[in-house]
Amino acid sequence: MTRQIRILALVTDGFGSHGGIAQYNCDLLTALSHQAGSLGEIVVVPRLGQAKQDALPPGVRQLPPVFNKLGYSLRAMAVAAARGIFDLVLCGHIAHAPLAAMISRNMGIPLWLQLHGIEAWARPRPIIRWGVEHSHMVTVVSRYTRRRFLAWANVHPSNVRVLPNTVSDRYAPGPKPAQILERYGLRGKRLLLTVSRISIEERYKGHDRVLAVLPDLLRSFPDLVYVVAGDGNGRELLQTFAREQGLEHNVRFIGRVSDADLPDLYRAADVFVMPSTGEGFGIVFLEAMRSGLCVVGGNGDGSMDPLRDGAAGYAVSCDDKIELLEAISSALANPQNNQDHADLFRFPAFSRHCGRLLNRCLAGANH
Repeated sequence: MTRQIRILALVTDGFGSHGGIAQYNCDLLTALSHQAGSLGEIVVVPRLGQAKQDALPPGVRQLPPVFNKLGYSLRAMAVAAARGIFDLVLCGHIAHAPLAAMISRNMGIPLWLQLHGIEAWARPRPIIRWGVEHSHMVTVVSRYTRRRFLAWANVHPSNVRVLPNTVSDRYAPGPKPAQILERYGLRGKRLLLTVSRISIEERYKGHDRVLAVLPDLLRSFPDLVYVVAGDGNGRELLQTFAREQGLEHNVRFIGRVSDADLPDLYRAADVFVMPSTGEGFGIVFLEAMRSGLCVVGGNGDGSMDPLRDGAAGYAVSCDDKIELLEAISSALANPQNNQDHADLFRFPAFSRHCGRLLNRCLAGANH
């Protein structure tokens, strides 16, 4: 009988953490746990995230988080040495690549490195590059990240595969939820929505670009309200900008929305917009599309994958104010349901793709 494989997963954000990378890691680990007949156990070593064992997928065991860099490295090496035979190291972030490569080489097992977005676009420090270039397989969330990565990495292109985000079936079209409209004072309004962090370091998300065209939009759509969901150290700066523009009555900063309420928030909106120039992928586009919304995003980053090169929404030059204005206006005036495009990214297809990549990585290491 063939021995079932065991995976050591080194991730920044594990089960119980929040954000796009955390969700991607959880989806990837869940998909790998579903590979019937081949997987024995996945041992997850996270820097962030805590979850009870009964909340994890079958076959997945997550250790308590260790945020400190040195402590995390020591924990990972100890687990590799003391927890029996592993068949694969899965590294969920480029920052852990040197540690993962060292463990992989010491144990004589393959390394699968997962990359996301902006952190993999520029040439990193030599030690990070060493770890990256000792990976047996690299997966990236978008074609754009793949192009940027291959521009500096000495990795054969055939070993760099695109594994896009997946979208949950929790997101689906439906009537506008009265409780959401009442909670935020939005009844009778037409809603433009952005869901993302509001960080000074991530101003590329494009909130300010939307605020810049909002006065023009209000001339055509006087009932329009721009709903900004998310929080971060850039929120106060953005609120000040909105006040200076005289838009305080047409913008709602509602803070971070719980995972439970997020599907209803999408259903309450009319158009989703995020004219970002720094997305590795943009899972929020898929969530909005699955909810029946027309979407507007950028054409110069990983957003083009969920937007399917403009076939699934409006892909604009983010710094062209007129182009952005016309795209949002068109989306508001002539909303289109692109749910069928988002359905291509549902979990069953993602899980099958993960299974093929797992087999490829293990088979390649044996030759």
